[in-house]
Amino acid sequence: MTDTADFLFELGTEELPPKALTTLRDALEDEIRAGLDEAGLSHGTLTAYAAPRRLAVLVDALAAATAPKPVERRGPAVKAAFDADGNPTKALTGFAASCGVEPGTLETLKTDKGEWLVHRHTEPGQAASDLLPGIIERALDKLPAPKRMRWGTSKAEFIRPVHWVVALHGEQVVDITLFDHAAGNRSHGHRFHHPDALTVARPADYAATLRDSGHVLADFAERRARIEAQVLAAAEAAGGRAHIEVALLDEVTALVEWPVAVAGQFEERFLEVPHEALIYTMQDDQKYFPVLDDNGALMPWFVTVANIESRDIQAVRQGNERVIRPRFSDAMFFWEGDLKTPLESHLESLKHLVFQKRLGSVFDKVVRLERLAETIAELIGTDPQAARRAARLSKCDLQTQMVGEFAGLQGTIGRYLAEHEGYPAEIAVALDDHYRPRRAGDDLPRNATAQAVALADRLDTLMGIFAIGQAPTGAKDPFALRRAALGVLRILVEQQLDLDLHELLTAAAEGLTDKVPEAGDHVLGVFEFITERQNRYSLDRGIRSDVFQAVSMTGTRRPLDFERRMQAVNAFIALPEAEALAAANKRIANILKKNDTPAPATVEEPLLHEPAEQRLWEAVSAIGPRIEAMIAEGDYTEALTRLAALRDPVDTFFDSVMVMADDLELRANRLALLARINALFLAIADVSQLQS
Repeated sequence: MTDTADFLFELGTEELPPKALTTLRDALEDEIRAGLDEAGLSHGTLTAYAAPRRLAVLVDALAAATAPKPVERRGPAVKAAFDADGNPTKALTGFAASCGVEPGTLETLKTDKGEWLVHRHTEPGQAASDLLPGIIERALDKLPAPKRMRWGTSKAEFIRPVHWVVALHGEQVVDITLFDHAAGNRSHGHRFHHPDALTVARPADYAATLRDSGHVLADFAERRARIEAQVLAAAEAAGGRAHIEVALLDEVTALVEWPVAVAGQFEERFLEVPHEALIYTMQDDQKYFPVLDDNGALMPWFVTVANIESRDIQAVRQGNERVIRPRFSDAMFFWEGDLKTPLESHLESLKHLVFQKRLGSVFDKVVRLERLAETIAELIGTDPQAARRAARLSKCDLQTQMVGEFAGLQGTIGRYLAEHEGYPAEIAVALDDHYRPRRAGDDLPRNATAQAVALADRLDTLMGIFAIGQAPTGAKDPFALRRAALGVLRILVEQQLDLDLHELLTAAAEGLTDKVPEAGDHVLGVFEFITERQNRYSLDRGIRSDVFQAVSMTGTRRPLDFERRMQAVNAFIALPEAEALAAANKRIANILKKNDTPAPATVEEPLLHEPAEQRLWEAVSAIGPRIEAMIAEGDYTEALTRLAALRDPVDTFFDSVMVMADDLELRANRLALLARINALFLAIADVSQLQS
């Protein structure tokens, strides 16, 4: 073997969990790289492969051995190594013996602290063939396996039963046995197209050998790209465009080794069922890709991806059409049944559906939502009665047959039924949109009524769960309160609703008093919980934590106002005057804090003797009223920009004026001047909190 050669490791298994496949692939690559680096084996690029029945890593130019390394071992001090007659002491002979050399071959090392005897030698490198078995074993042990299992009579454990192992360094098989299988250079192709063994002559030939001879695309990205292209082409041939969700594309890629896209049809009569239910069935149950027309409406077509290049593609198509038909028939049966029952008629049955043991039934929650949504609607200037009506109907679809079958469509089914019954669009949309945002990055409610119900729903849940003492702890959040808090913030901030969060929580707590009399005691706790989520929400958007801290000192209780202040401070810190003004404000705050008595409320102009304090007062007097007007209008960015003009007079003031003068009148007046400046800044944010 030359000094370097490519290395291939492949583990052949039963079908691996599709949703974990890329995680396993990446982890195996990372662990092997870490093992090679830790062992000191030099190497080139690593390429990871993953298919349903295999995980593999190809390492370019892996060294045959670690590099030899010089070793210096220090022995006894020279004066302790020889006796008075110059003969070696036991310390010297013992050290030499432990090194396997004669005392006379040792060298002398001179240091600032004296002379020492040392043994220098070169430690030979370790062969890669000796190191690789341990590296591979440790890498497999560290894989984030969803669940390990045993098979047959073996005591070996892995995610799925293992059938073969390839470990090839150059043309040499690495001597390693894993899961009762000795490594070789024989892989296996597609389960049906090429079930026999395939010889991998060289590691670099791995992907090409599997593709050309074994009908296996081992590279996940290559397979994914081929699936996407085939699905798009099949949908286009059917006259539409494929609806491809990333998660489904990844899952299908993890399910097939040799993808072949096949378009299928279903009867148009099924399109009378809400399209979301049909898409849910296609994507979640069957792993099919729906086909949409140019307007985004569902067409009676789907695209499936087979794992075989069938001689009779028509049979594959008909088989998939037969599978989807009874599922759609069930959906139509449930939908037609739900159409016969008024949506509001399900309200009474919500009394038997528990929301939370101490907080009562879903019906009890709906009663609370009606009152709270009505209150919020008044605050945001929309129809309170429409919000109350939407809240009343908001959970009724939970008792429909469709939601019973398609749980992920709660809200969506309510909207369809409300539209069918002729409810105003504002209310029908709210039945669906009050669940928005359902997940990170999701769309927000589309109308004001939906906003009112969405806020009411989340605030009631947050207050109720906190009130019964089940706030999130650590990573545990069974009621998804963090997501609910973020939803509240996104609606208030991104949809420009300038509401007092503390007042909203107080209103929510009042609705809970019949279930939890002490609910009001938890308003502050929930307020702080949501405020902490706003900190995380801000950090995710690139706003520094010290900016958040500066604004939090103002005590504002309106998340939108909080956001506007943070944006203003964010703009302020980009100004050239920002750092000096922040430092000056810190100095002002410290001076005012150390003063025993509060500064006077007004500045007396006759007591301003120094030119620097006169100039500063003129600057403050000139911009103060305009700044206060801007603050009253919420124009914090412009206000801070104007305040930046105080930098020069403030610097001159501190350079020229003794604030803590012996004359008590002068001192008090100067403190009043500083307090006036401090108040202007504090009305927006405490910029003294900003880090340089």
